[in-house]
Amino acid sequence: MTLPTVETARAAMLAAVKVLPGEPVPLIEADGRWLSEPVVASRDQPPFDASAMDGWAVRTTDLGTGPLRIVGESAAGQGRETPLGAGDAVRIFTGAPLPPGADRIVIQEEARRDGDHLVLLARADAPTWVRSRGADYRNGACLLEAGLRLNPWRVALVASAGRPGVVCARRPRVAILAGGNEVVEPGTAAGPFQIHDAAGPGVALVACRAGAEVRRLALVGDTLAAIADSLSRTEADLIVTIGGASVGDHDLLKPAARSLGADLLVEGVAMRPGKPVWFATLPDGRLLLGLPGNPVSALVCAELFLIPLLAAMQGGRAEPVFQPMPLAEALPANGPRDHYMRAVIVRDADGRATIRARQDQDSSMVTVLADADALLRRPPHAPALAVGDPVPVLILDV
Repeated sequence: MTLPTVETARAAMLAAVKVLPGEPVPLIEADGRWLSEPVVASRDQPPFDASAMDGWAVRTTDLGTGPLRIVGESAAGQGRETPLGAGDAVRIFTGAPLPPGADRIVIQEEARRDGDHLVLLARADAPTWVRSRGADYRNGACLLEAGLRLNPWRVALVASAGRPGVVCARRPRVAILAGGNEVVEPGTAAGPFQIHDAAGPGVALVACRAGAEVRRLALVGDTLAAIADSLSRTEADLIVTIGGASVGDHDLLKPAARSLGADLLVEGVAMRPGKPVWFATLPDGRLLLGLPGNPVSALVCAELFLIPLLAAMQGGRAEPVFQPMPLAEALPANGPRDHYMRAVIVRDADGRATIRARQDQDSSMVTVLADADALLRRPPHAPALAVGDPVPVLILDV
């Protein structure tokens, strides 16, 4: 069987996703959430012509004339409603509204006060230092489109429009199920032929960072009945299984899913590490993402598949973006599968960045993954490369 590429497999997974319903979210809780509805301005911003500097509000027609009369003051939150007449000046501060009739600010360094009068020193071509009404955005403008992920900067924009909250997709409910008689929970004693579950906590945190509500299910052994029972009873939008994804006698996760009527849409991907990754939908609409049991393979696949899936469930897009970066060390030719090499970014004395693939790419080496800050992608049958040749790099969120 010809295995699909990473892109083909990911497209098949994303096509099965249904966006979760929206819910109101207070701004203080909105960081990292995905907008379900656009944010539209309900008034101009700024809502009035405002001063950009401390100085004096005047009329341009009064530049070059004799001393002006100082007739009042305008401060932020305390605007002056009396119109400015010919020969008048108003003391004004940054952010304060211009009085009616004023059309420019003379900054305080370019004016001299003489009692109740003001001598202007500004040239006619000096900046006006006025923030015009609606210069940032107009009433009715779409400030943020649905499908954007919120961050502190975008939340500040929403707040500037007077909105106390937004409507965001509900957080996906994700359950993590690790299997295998050889795996035990961290903190418990491991037998002589057992290992501690490293993939489960790592994948759970990837899902948390991607906006999911995550719970880890109890570890199950290598029995079809136990695995099928755990899958059938789990209430979640997405169940992520770890291990049991290959074709050995003890790899029972896919058979267990089939016993529950799952439709397997992906059964392996032409990549390394992570070839056994699989994806299915259950008859009740729950999604199943099967990751390899090897911690490195599981976490690489989580970057390439789990993060985009969780974004799509929230109405957004977060497919991995690879950027070109020059090699710090030469690389040999690649084999027949996409290879996602664990790599580190190296900077020279001038701050220029290059990428170096770690020497040991064994997918059992968790220390190598923990030290990596990027994945270096080698396409199938890629030729040998020399120092300085560009390669596609995915920067990890470390």
